[in-house]
Amino acid sequence: MRMAAFILLTLLLSGCTLFETSETEGGRIPAEVLSVIDGDTIRIMYEGEETTVRYLLIDTPETNHPRFGEQPLGKEATEENRRLLEAGDVTIELDEGDHYDDYDRLLAYIYADGESIQEQLLASGLARVAYVFPPNTRYQAEFEEAEQEARDQNLGVWESENYVTDRGFDSNAFNTEEKSDTGQDSGDCNIKGNINRQGDKIYHMPGSPSYEQTNPEEWFCSEQEARDNGFRSAGQ
Repeated sequence: MRMAAFILLTLLLSGCTLFETSETEGGRIPAEVLSVIDGDTIRIMYEGEETTVRYLLIDTPETNHPRFGEQPLGKEATEENRRLLEAGDVTIELDEGDHYDDYDRLLAYIYADGESIQEQLLASGLARVAYVFPPNTRYQAEFEEAEQEARDQNLGVWESENYVTDRGFDSNAFNTEEKSDTGQDSGDCNIKGNINRQGDKIYHMPGSPSYEQTNPEEWFCSEQEARDNGFRSAGQ
């Protein structure tokens, strides 16, 4: 008994452990991908539970948005995401800031055989750099460089002028004669609709204190449209 206790104490003092950590070198965590939701969202097994993961620092066109429906290149981004994930063993990496967004989605960088999925989507022109909220900015510079290379070559979302906006993707850029249901250009629809963890539906006006930090679930062209859809002002 004394010998066993001595060995255990020696291991602990030397910094060794009897148990293997689930993290790989560099802080990356092995993950089992359960399904691909779209170009920037997947479901994985994480800490023994099914978890939705939202890719950090990028945004891809929608495939089944409640307001926007299917956007141009949305399916292509989803299929490319799936293809890249199938290329090898998948790991995830968390950043220093919040690990979950307002929709309880895990925020992470994704890799297949050590290659960044986000960076590859950006390089192929199927994503834009977006939702940059410090301190979750570890790879912002690398991602912006990959995005710029795609822009220089007019790849994917950069092929059609004005498709990529600061608010997301403007489907009307593929048909300049098409207008939104309100009769306004989609460029005027800059009111953010957000549903928080308590289920409250809140809209945020440009210039409001929380506007830049809000990750919108819907966009509205007027306050009346937001209220008609059950949203209330963030100031109420």
